[in-house]
Amino acid sequence: MRRGDTVVGLDLGTTKICVAIAELGAEGIEIIGYGHRSSDGLRRGAVVDAEKTVQAVRGAVHQAELMAGIEIEAVLASISGEHIRGFDSRGSIAVGDGGPEVTQEDRDRVVEAARTVAIPFDREVLHVLPQEFSIDDQAGIRDPVGMTGVRLESSVHIVTGAATSVRNISRNIERTEMEVDGIVVEPLASSRAVLRQEEKDVGVCVVDIGGSTTDLAIHCDGSVRRTSVVGVGGQNATSDIAICLRTSWPLAEDMKCRYGMALAECADKNDVVQLKGVGGRKPVEVAKRDLATIIEARMKEIFAMVRREIDGSGYGDRLGAGIVLTGGGSLVEGAVELAERSIGIPVRLGVPAAFPGVGERLANPCYAAVLGLVLMAADADSCGFSQHPEGTGSGVFGAAAGRMKNWIATFL
Repeated sequence: MRRGDTVVGLDLGTTKICVAIAELGAEGIEIIGYGHRSSDGLRRGAVVDAEKTVQAVRGAVHQAELMAGIEIEAVLASISGEHIRGFDSRGSIAVGDGGPEVTQEDRDRVVEAARTVAIPFDREVLHVLPQEFSIDDQAGIRDPVGMTGVRLESSVHIVTGAATSVRNISRNIERTEMEVDGIVVEPLASSRAVLRQEEKDVGVCVVDIGGSTTDLAIHCDGSVRRTSVVGVGGQNATSDIAICLRTSWPLAEDMKCRYGMALAECADKNDVVQLKGVGGRKPVEVAKRDLATIIEARMKEIFAMVRREIDGSGYGDRLGAGIVLTGGGSLVEGAVELAERSIGIPVRLGVPAAFPGVGERLANPCYAAVLGLVLMAADADSCGFSQHPEGTGSGVFGAAAGRMKNWIATFL
């Protein structure tokens, strides 16, 4: 988060850990430093090796600090994984004693009333995202402050995570001597970096293909309507290549990144590449079409699961802007075309804007989440981040989550 005139985002992914430092100025945001390290300590968004995770975070942070010439004190971090759950809730209150006009305090109270639902002890509230408000018989209100009425109601989307996973991530970051000012679920961070306001208004679904999971966030009428996670990602395609071609995982990943395609029909069946032998064995020739066939099968599975999530959300017919595909898995050649065929709605690649400074190097879908975190951190400061210390959750970062609850939905 902010220290002086800087904000910091920390993206904790299955395949990589990335840090971005931004400087806030009168002309906007400039990325002054970034760092990344391979991630071996996380699986499906959960910490499985604390020491490897801490070392990777330290390495990425140190690289970013050297580039920026400053020391990082606190970060806004991301979280993902199949343990993330989202659900809707409603709340209602009588408009306060100050008169029939709705105040900011009334707005906060009705959102808190909607949040007051039974949460299992092993779950942590990450976000309370207002969707819309109604005053008496008037529904579909985005911001009720300044309007008049007797009864105020709100609809919110609540996102929770497994308390153990959330706390382990927080504690591992704190072991690097940095504060955790807040934690944001991955698809919301990516949404902030790649979506346009008009897309959120007419309806759009962000699909972030990560290493071991694919995260979704559906936006409609300017607010978040659904969040979900499917437990398949880019690493599954790598594992398929390793098994089918009888090679090591690192060599399979290299083959996927260098020669992989999501549409086998676009690969020349006569075009072959050399695959290095394992354990001193001789290299073998692999047809690019065979490689693409393996990748296409797994990508089709991912997009079939995405389609089921969209169909089950009830918003499938309201996605006027279609799908925005982002994350490292979206970079496989032909992924956008295959997604359009599989899901049946328009798809575009979500590339974050190029920031001044070294941020031009991060204008890539695989950095969408970390740039989204930087933007959200900057937004939080500009909106008075410290105004709500009561907390929306419990545990390690409950107070920080509470301070975030009222600004995060505004800037997604």
